[in-house]
Amino acid sequence: MNSKFFLRGLGVLILLFVVLYVGMNNTHTVDFNFPILPGKKISQPAAFVFFALFAAGVLAGLLLRGEGKQEEKPAAAKRK
Repeated sequence: MNSKFFLRGLGVLILLFVVLYVGMNNTHTVDFNFPILPGKKISQPAAFVFFALFAAGVLAGLLLRGEGKQEEKPAAAKRK
């Protein structure tokens, strides 16, 4: 197993633990005002709002990172 792959997986597990831990300890309802939705107030448990913002951040990070199309190496370079 590649150490870089292992560390990324460990990092994701730590972040998911934090989301779970915050969700277990923030059960009260909060009002979340989102400027794009005029006149609508989202009233959800704090854990749900936290998780939604976390998920949006992860997706934004994945989109911004974007591997793109990688160039193929010649067959001779692959063998070495």
